[in-house]
Amino acid sequence: MTLHLKVEGIHTYIDQFHILQGVSFEAKKGEVTVLLGRNGAGKTTTLRSIMGLNPPAKGAIEYNGENITGLATYHIAAKGIGYVPEDQGIFGELTVEENMKVAIKKENEETKDRLDYILNLFPDLKKFWKRKGGNLSGGQKQMLSIARAYVNNNDLLLIDEPSKGLAPIVVEKVMESIQEIKSKTSIILVEQNFIMASTIGDRFYIIDDGRTVHRGEMKELKENEQLRKQYLGIA
Repeated sequence: MTLHLKVEGIHTYIDQFHILQGVSFEAKKGEVTVLLGRNGAGKTTTLRSIMGLNPPAKGAIEYNGENITGLATYHIAAKGIGYVPEDQGIFGELTVEENMKVAIKKENEETKDRLDYILNLFPDLKKFWKRKGGNLSGGQKQMLSIARAYVNNNDLLLIDEPSKGLAPIVVEKVMESIQEIKSKTSIILVEQNFIMASTIGDRFYIIDDGRTVHRGEMKELKENEQLRKQYLGIA
């Protein structure tokens, strides 16, 4: 399977704090790679480092064989990486329609088809097309955030904590949508909800204190209670 993204020994500082101290992982094309770990382990900083929002001071990030370490965020996005941040990153004062228009890089037939696809996947967005983003429910905001990242021709999506703060029934809907999207694009997922992560994910990497400490296929982690207890605090 083709290697999509390779993160090799990255060290990232935020102000004087040494957050990432040697994170390494690979994401293969057509898979969902899940980054797991306790709160504060460095998972969000890893995604932000890939996007150039918190550039690593050391180490390398390769995308489709090209070194993208240290590139500006807009250059990284232009190469086909979409980002769904933990705080959703939508514009509250803009309508759903305006949020989508701002996100679209190129208006062509392919983008129109992708927009139609995502609106069928998230019918609430079609229903509330003229509603301001700030007036949507938490689940609808999450759907809008994913839709904004997916509508462009991105080969890779970085999705940070999509289930955070959502009711279980909404989590199920978001989980189903990511399952559907994974057939069309590769995904790197940060997710605390282990049921969701283990259902969607193909491979996992555990980050602890800013370092990659374990990796494997998701089915291995499902069967390894000791590992889950040690690094994730779940039985």
